[in-house]
Amino acid sequence: MSVPTTGSTGSTDAVIVEAALNGINPLAPRDPAAITRDAVDSIDAGAAILHNHIDLSGPTTSEEVAERYLQAWRPLMAERPDTLVYPTVGYAPDVAGSYAHVELLAKGGWLRIGIVDPGSVNLGGCDADGIPTGGIVYRNSYDDIRHQMALCAELRLGPSLAIYEPGFLRAVLAWHRAGRLPAGAMVKFYFGGEYGYLGRTTAGPSFGLPPTAAALRAYLEMLDGTGLPWSVAVMGGDLFATPVARLALELGGHLHVGLEDHAGPGLREATNPELVREAATLANKVGRPLATPRDVPALLGLPTPQYPGPIGD
Repeated sequence: MSVPTTGSTGSTDAVIVEAALNGINPLAPRDPAAITRDAVDSIDAGAAILHNHIDLSGPTTSEEVAERYLQAWRPLMAERPDTLVYPTVGYAPDVAGSYAHVELLAKGGWLRIGIVDPGSVNLGGCDADGIPTGGIVYRNSYDDIRHQMALCAELRLGPSLAIYEPGFLRAVLAWHRAGRLPAGAMVKFYFGGEYGYLGRTTAGPSFGLPPTAAALRAYLEMLDGTGLPWSVAVMGGDLFATPVARLALELGGHLHVGLEDHAGPGLREATNPELVREAATLANKVGRPLATPRDVPALLGLPTPQYPGPIGD
């Protein structure tokens, strides 16, 4: 199934399929050329938004981080100029350093979507007895969240709101009630799969709510009345093996797929374009058209770019 990136469905019912291209999964593309190829193929399969990580390790500057993203994005934009793609958070001692590359990419005209992780969460695995152990605390204080929101507002980026736990959504709702949530926001419900975000070798403790119909309805009850667009994903699991994928489409939501999420040794092998095509097939079964990259700014209400550049407006 090929979806042109120059057209538009014009439908407010269109499904946004986001492809998160890489993470723990060893099958995911790593080097810039592989990321570019997977990105183009995923767009042609029906993805409207892309997200990727980079493979730099050790001490790096924000300029080096931004350049590593651009090594994949320059050829991608040359081939698919309507692409909407955004990076992940960097590693730095403070929130300003972690987001410095985002500012550089935005000011270069490469971004229309920003990143807000509005909470903190434990990510890890189990020991031989099945007891949660090790892992990391992914920490975002309220002041960190304020910085992330302010950066999106300043740079006129629509915030991608990662919801790992219900408390993350409550923080978002506080910003919404205050009238301070930046324009173009999209709420992304990240349900915890059996292998968790880190794709451990054995099933273990996960995070947040499980990918069930009841869990999705609980989130939607919290979100009710806001009018905010939303999507579903299963981190460390198979979205299409759960009831939330179809239910989300039936209830007006969108789908977040890709090898960042689809990670864990017990899962079936798949590629990013294959997962996107599965999302497209399911949307067709439910009777909803696919959004193209050109549809997304209107569907999400993305602000006009402050720094027009390679993406244009």
